[in-house]
Formats: sequence, structure tokens, C-alpha cells
Amino acid sequence: MQPGRPSVTADRVARRRAAHQLLDDPKVFEDPVAFSVLDPGTAASLRARPKVEAGLIANAVRAYIAARSRYAEDALAAAVARGVRQYVLLGAGLDTFPYRNPHAEVRVFEVDYPGTQAWKRARLSQGGVVIPPSVTFVPLDFQEETLPDGLRRAGFLTDVPTFFSWLGVTMYLTPAVVLGTLRFIAQELPKGSGIVFDYMLPRSHMTLFRRLVFEWYARRVASMAEPFVSAFDPASLIREVTALGFTRVEDVPPDAMNALYFDGRKDRLRVRTLTHLMRAEV
Repeated sequence: MQPGRPSVTADRVARRRAAHQLLDDPKVFEDPVAFSVLDPGTAASLRARPKVEAGLIANAVRAYIAARSRYAEDALAAAVARGVRQYVLLGAGLDTFPYRNPHAEVRVFEVDYPGTQAWKRARLSQGGVVIPPSVTFVPLDFQEETLPDGLRRAGFLTDVPTFFSWLGVTMYLTPAVVLGTLRFIAQELPKGSGIVFDYMLPRSHMTLFRRLVFEWYARRVASMAEPFVSAFDPASLIREVTALGFTRVEDVPPDAMNALYFDGRKDRLRVRTLTHLMRAEV
């Protein structure tokens, strides 16, 4: 991240979420607010020429973004049924869940870099999106404040079961920061709390073709001042997460995402990602 500037990758993710609403039928992930957080020019261009978001790599990335959002929100719904009453979006970007939240009893905390959050709030205002009273913004610079301190400052309750989503973020952070955040959830929050996050695989786990795709994408995000920093071996990460105190850990590779959301589609939309999803519960 460049100081004082919003996340470029967050903008690209939002564009792909919106493209999913136009290009794919049936939709894996319904998002009626998707276009409202886009720049008006971008939204108009995408509506006029949606096929610019089509192509082998673009389709695979769009499928993954839809699948991970669907998976996280399905996991949240299950957690709410178990008694969770707080939801934290870590690195919220332009995520629209707080503005279409079906769980009236759940308080939502949006945590993000201050520059990105200010940019999002301007987009929400520009798009006419009403911020409900259940939403609390938590601007947080990890160089100046810890996640627990930032959340407590915002009125977060550590004795209330809480669910977290952390999508498209861990690969830009050091392993120590990733595991430290997971430790906070596992060891300082009550039973019933949990998280869904995604993570990058090491190069050694990739085929030659996927390694070439990864190198291309890594150079691209590095040019945006958002370089990849961490990657995890799935088996080792499961052991580490379990050792932190999580009692249920589920790793979700691309094949599992396709089985959940894309089997039988006539358009052959598929996840072909370099990342896995993980769900962990206390």
C-alpha cells in the first residue's frame, strides 16, 4: 500500500464482482450493490462492454472472487445460527456485505487501511448507498496500532462470539502478522467465533503453467505497490492453525470450490486459482 492512496487491487476485485452479475448465469454470488461502489465511468463502461472481463484468466479470477465471497457469507450465516453477533471484515476493501446484510442482529466492523476506507466511504456516498447503523468503520494502520486495540477503540466486544472474513489480504502480509491475527481470534475470543480467509500457495506447489501465471500476476501487483509477501503450505498451515486453538479447520482447494459452486454449469465457469480458502472455528 502507498501511504494516502486506496488499494488498486480492491478496485479490481469490485469490478469483477460486478462483472459476475452481468456475465454469469446462474450467479454463484448475488450482489445487488456491486455496481454502486464502482466509479460511475467504470460502471458505465462495464455495462456497455462486459465482455472485456471475459477470457480464460479473467473468467477463472471472477469465478474465484464469486466463490470465496459466497463461501464466506454462507459460513457467516451458519455462525449467526450458532449465536455469533459480531462480524469483522478484515481488509474490507469495497466489500458490499454491510449494505445488504440480512442478519439484523449482527453488528458489522469494517477494518481497513485509512486511505482505502476513506476512498470507500466516498464511493458509497457517490453511489447513494446508505450506511446502516449496524456498521462501524475501523480505520487501522498496522504500523501504528494492533488489531485488538483498533477493534476495542471502535466498541468491539471481546466476550461476544464473532466471525471474521479476511479475503484477498493474507498474501500481502508477513506470516507473523497472519498467524498473530489468527492467534487473537483463537485465544482471546469466545467459543463459537471463527474466520474464513484465503492464502497463497508456495511456488513449489504450482504446475509450470500456474507458476508462469503467478509470476505474471506477482509482477503486476508489485507494480501497484502491493507485492505478494507470504505463502503457506496447506498441511503445515492446518497444523499451525490447529495448534493456535481452533477446534475445526477446513481447507478448501480449487477442486472443492468447483464441486460446491460450479459443477454442471454449461458455461464451464471454473476456479483455477493459486490460492486456497480456509475456515477455522474456535
